[in-house]
Amino acid sequence: MVFTRKDVLGLEDLTAEEISLILDTAESMKEVLKREIKKVPTLRGRSVVTLFYEPSTRTRTSFELAAKYLGADTTSIAVATSSVQKGESLRDTARTIEAMAADVIIIRHSAAGAPHQLARWVSSRVINAGDGAHEHPTQALLDLYTIREKKGCFRGLKVAILGDIAHSRVARSNIWGLTKLGAEVRVVGPATLMPPDIHNLGVKVYYNWEEGLKDVDVINVLRIQLERQKKGLFPSIREYTRLYGLDEEKLQVASPDVLVLHPGPVNRGVEISAEVQDGHHAAINEQVTNGVAVRMALLYLLMAGGEKDEISA
Repeated sequence: MVFTRKDVLGLEDLTAEEISLILDTAESMKEVLKREIKKVPTLRGRSVVTLFYEPSTRTRTSFELAAKYLGADTTSIAVATSSVQKGESLRDTARTIEAMAADVIIIRHSAAGAPHQLARWVSSRVINAGDGAHEHPTQALLDLYTIREKKGCFRGLKVAILGDIAHSRVARSNIWGLTKLGAEVRVVGPATLMPPDIHNLGVKVYYNWEEGLKDVDVINVLRIQLERQKKGLFPSIREYTRLYGLDEEKLQVASPDVLVLHPGPVNRGVEISAEVQDGHHAAINEQVTNGVAVRMALLYLLMAGGEKDEISA
């Protein structure tokens, strides 16, 4: 299968076959990461620009390393010290980057839909690195890769997404991907942190953690953004942790070999206990490694189209 898309803007638009192709390609890329010298010339001469309007450590660094490991040239634009601070619009910033012959623009933006608009303005390929509370496709892809690596397949799996569903772009992308690949998806959290349209996304909704986590194979714990507390969406951090923080007690109702994921950064002791985070069920650090492999796969597929270019040199 040849990957024919110009951009990767969300998992809502990708087919199950396209998602599987990305995950299959990531397996080859992970082999590169195991080498002593982690570099291949596959994308030599290509240019990748990261344009982040929001803070990021994992996603931004992961993309930059992925591009460098494939031999591409990378440029990172710090919005805080760019012409954006002088009033330059996203459209003008994008066209300036394109005029410098960028092959790929990777964008994170606080406004939902900003990457989609950018993709219409430029001929450069665009990858969504997170837009508002809408989607975070590459985080979901690395979560899917980790699940497949640990569990083998998706059909028949029970996956619980636990926490702030309403404001999570990670949750939405995971829901699209998991349902397309045949998993049963549950969302677990307080009613105040559930989006009003959640029942339309093909998931099972639980407000009681014991019911929601019962016999699940995977628990994907979402980060609680402490700034949400100002909106009074739950009584207190302590109360949230008591009711929905994943600890050893709550883990007992899940499958004995349950896999625990977290997109990071982790509020240790808030949405997940230190014992669970550091325990044998968690694959949080492995997710970070898999994120580099998945982003290498995306860059390769977008710029090489999935053709049999040399990636083993």
